[in-house]
Amino acid sequence: MAPSRRDHLVDTALELFIRDGFHATGIDKILAESGVAKMTLYKHFKSKDELILSALRRRDEHFRNWFMRAVESRAQAPRQRLLAIFDALDEWIGGRDFNGCMFINASAEFARADNPIHVAAAEHLRLVLAYVRELATAAGARDAEALARELMLLAEGAIVMAHVAGQADAAKNARRAARTLVDHAFA
Repeated sequence: MAPSRRDHLVDTALELFIRDGFHATGIDKILAESGVAKMTLYKHFKSKDELILSALRRRDEHFRNWFMRAVESRAQAPRQRLLAIFDALDEWIGGRDFNGCMFINASAEFARADNPIHVAAAEHLRLVLAYVRELATAAGARDAEALARELMLLAEGAIVMAHVAGQADAAKNARRAARTLVDHAFA
């Protein structure tokens, strides 16, 4: 089934925002890439910010679904899934389309904490943290909340080091540090 014009706009904008950033991607570029008329764009979205929010929601859904499947396909035991987080990140970082984290980038470009785009980026991180906390709880960690937050710091740091510093092995390095945290959480 062919995507709707709205879905096509969101998908096109999503690709451009990931590749070029939010502020650097103008409406005219999105229209040119999508082949959609300006009137159609404004029929579906009142502003560029609304389009950005739709793109963030789509990315959140796709990324979290992929991420959970990637983690769960790599390990059956909950404790091992805590380390598989970094194997999944390594796969993503090593992919040819890796261009950093759209949500980290959104929070930087829309830095005010009350900006709806910043709020959406923070919500994505909250949902990923909740998933990691569920894994830590299922594994029986003494303090699942603390372990989840520590692992998220490593994961987010790996993403930034891979993107900003070009460290292709950032997720592997983070996995080694995560093993120490995981071992300590169950000792």
